[in-house]
Amino acid sequence: MSVALRAVGLTKAWGAFMANDDVSLELQVGERHALIGPNGAGKTTFIDLLTGVVPPTAGEVFIGDENVTGLAQHERVRRGMTRTYQLTSLFPGLTVVESIVLAILEREGKASGWLRPVASYIEAEDEARALLERLHLAGEADQPTKYLAYGKQRLVEIALALASRPKILLLDEPAAGIPASQSAEVFEAIAGLPPDVTILFIEHDMQIVFRFAQRISVMVGGRMLVAGSPDAIARDSRVKEVYLGEAQDG
Repeated sequence: MSVALRAVGLTKAWGAFMANDDVSLELQVGERHALIGPNGAGKTTFIDLLTGVVPPTAGEVFIGDENVTGLAQHERVRRGMTRTYQLTSLFPGLTVVESIVLAILEREGKASGWLRPVASYIEAEDEARALLERLHLAGEADQPTKYLAYGKQRLVEIALALASRPKILLLDEPAAGIPASQSAEVFEAIAGLPPDVTILFIEHDMQIVFRFAQRISVMVGGRMLVAGSPDAIARDSRVKEVYLGEAQDG
């Protein structure tokens, strides 16, 4: 298999504080990879470094064979890497389908000419509705996003990320704040994404992690403790000691 995303020795220091310290990770094309660890482990900082939100103090990031360490966030998006955040960031004044159409037009460089109604953009609307169908959101397509249940809002955020046609999707706690009855729906939709889309997700619910991840990496104190299959991680005494055994959810 070919490598979709590779981090080599990523380090981020703010003064004397090392948020990430020599962190390396390699994701194969199509891999579903979970990143876990207790609060303050440096997981979100690592995602920020991968996506270019913050520059590294040291280390490199590669998308495929290309070194993208010096590229801005939007340039990495153009190369196929996009992300979601812990908190939703939607367009409350737009309907769900309008939001997705706008994201598609942004991908195509046409967003500056955005005018409603969406019927003016037949191809973009068809693509948007097909995407919403895939994520089980067809019934909410014409509702304003601000009126959706929180779990549905998280799905819309994922739909917005997918509208950029990413090769690599980074999900920062996609089920955060969602009742357990709805979080499974979010991850079922994620599991149904095209098999060539590489996914790295941060998640604290271990049932979800062990159900959906093909591989798991564990971060503690800004460093990578261990990475392996779900079975290997479940058996690892170090992981049980610092994370799983303590039943931390923060």
